[in-house]
Amino acid sequence: MLAAQPWQEADCLSVSEVTAVIKARLEESAALRRILVKGEVSNFKHHSSGHMYFTLKDARSRLRCVMFRSRSSSVRFQVEDGLTVVARGDIGVYEAAGDYQLYVDELYPVGQGALYLAFTQLKEKLAAEGLFAPERKRTLPFLPHTVGVITSPTGAAIRDIVSVIRRRNPMVSILVAPALVQGEGGPASVVAAIEMMNEYKQADVLIVGRGGGSLEELWTFNDEAVARAIAASAIPIISAVGHETDFTIADFVADHRAPTPSAAAELAVPEYAALQQQVQQAQQRMSNALTRRLGHVRERLRLLCASTVFTRPYDRINQTRLQVDELYHQAETQIDQSINKAKADLKVLAGKLDSLSPLATLGRGYAVCRLLSTGVVVKRAGQVKPGAKLRLQLSEGEVLCKAEEQIAPISQTSLPI
Repeated sequence: MLAAQPWQEADCLSVSEVTAVIKARLEESAALRRILVKGEVSNFKHHSSGHMYFTLKDARSRLRCVMFRSRSSSVRFQVEDGLTVVARGDIGVYEAAGDYQLYVDELYPVGQGALYLAFTQLKEKLAAEGLFAPERKRTLPFLPHTVGVITSPTGAAIRDIVSVIRRRNPMVSILVAPALVQGEGGPASVVAAIEMMNEYKQADVLIVGRGGGSLEELWTFNDEAVARAIAASAIPIISAVGHETDFTIADFVADHRAPTPSAAAELAVPEYAALQQQVQQAQQRMSNALTRRLGHVRERLRLLCASTVFTRPYDRINQTRLQVDELYHQAETQIDQSINKAKADLKVLAGKLDSLSPLATLGRGYAVCRLLSTGVVVKRAGQVKPGAKLRLQLSEGEVLCKAEEQIAPISQTSLPI
């Protein structure tokens, strides 16, 4: 027989009920509300929803953490694994998994301020992309017609910039694009102003900046979107943010950095009076150079006019005539010598040719015998048959004859000399 169950169904709690009790106890505990927890970040994930999920750990324990988008948007620095942080929030239970975790409202880096860390991280990121490279910096126009200014329309910066430009060159036009330079809407406002200036293409150079302030007040110009808008601008940009000791990301990305808004105006617009003085000095130097040049040319002209080329022009002509006559005589002599030498050479060659000519042999009493029928020269008696007709070529004329008979060869030594 089976023993009775040691429990009653009504006494059992479901898993959800146990989790709910634990959740209620934890969330009711004042000791676990608005607590500060220090630890090293691991397993960090920034979800596409904007929520941040990570774990805080120390040498012995781990604590799951979640920071929802409404809170994570206020984090200025880049959260990453290995970073030691202090998180403020409440301990709660995620009922679906039965896990307790820290719901983070605020997050701070340990060892340095959050803004300074965010500044350093963004600076390193943009530097690695080449946005600070000197070779991408553009030169400013020498004499701009229109200067664009992006700043607050009510701040001291715009007054300083306008005052300096008007003093240095009142003929330069000033085009102001009002923008928020502080607060949550500052980055978007500055980006929109830069894009608008580039769209209308009226300004030759842009001054982007504001007066001095704290790091928080200058943070608009440490925003990544502002930095990329400055880098993408087709118009050269002068960054003029804060005082001389203040540096922002915009200063590193811009084509030129000015320590103050007033200095930016001086950098953008050359002083009209100084330009006038330079023009006058250049004009005086050019006038002096022309005077010296004219004096030198006049002296040359005087010397040329005094030369024999102009005072006695026929002397040069007569000299040339004499030279032509001399050259003609030399050419005539050389031609005669060449002709005489050619005649002598021809005579020698004619003598050699005459000595080799068969006609000379015929002149000594010899004759050339040919068969009348074929014209073949007869060299042997055997070539001629009795009755054959022969043609004898003498030194003067020819003789036709007929062979009677062949005679035995005559000795060469018995030939008449």
